[in-house]
Amino acid sequence: MARDPAAKSALEVILCYPGFHAVLMHRVAHFFYCRGWYIIARLISQIARFLTEIEIHPGAKIGQCLFIDHGSGVVIGETAEVGDHVTIYQGVTLGGTGKEKEKRHPTIGNNVVISTGAKVLGSFTVGDNSRIGAGSVVLNAVPANSTVVGVPGKIVARDGQKVSLDSDADIDLRHDLLPDPVAEMMLEMQDHIIRLEQRVQELEAGRPAAGNQAQKPAGRC
Repeated sequence: MARDPAAKSALEVILCYPGFHAVLMHRVAHFFYCRGWYIIARLISQIARFLTEIEIHPGAKIGQCLFIDHGSGVVIGETAEVGDHVTIYQGVTLGGTGKEKEKRHPTIGNNVVISTGAKVLGSFTVGDNSRIGAGSVVLNAVPANSTVVGVPGKIVARDGQKVSLDSDADIDLRHDLLPDPVAEMMLEMQDHIIRLEQRVQELEAGRPAAGNQAQKPAGRC
């Protein structure tokens, strides 16, 4: 209710929100998975996938207050770990690399926002209070209080701004207001070119034109 302005009532969330249904069914599947009832756990997760279009492996560890908005196409792998107060938008993948049986999926810290279509691939940690930009592909660890954008993902500093975990109202969901390091670099290059052009014009203005220079008489043989 705190993180979705479209939610009109708790009853609407309970009846109509696939992210809520997926998390509830994952709790049941994870219960059986932890006790070695793997087939039942996978069956529950597949039923949840069919009903919600959200696939959470029953082995994944999910913290409190996970909010999956819309949810279509969300995939969370077996060894993934998701902290508390995390927000995930549609099309997000928390995937693994390689064929190892051990840890191969990411660990997501507390109060992290992962925007639409982002892919977080590998067995590393995304620190607390971080944001992953829409469409980003994250392949390396992300420090706390960071913003990642681009393909592959690049860390962009947030001037030490920290988001509190005390209240859902303090969670920063403005994933449309992320820095664009590529655009910033292009602007810097454009400014540099303009300065070079101005310098060239200044040099040309202070030099007489070649056509106005008096021609020297040809010497005698």
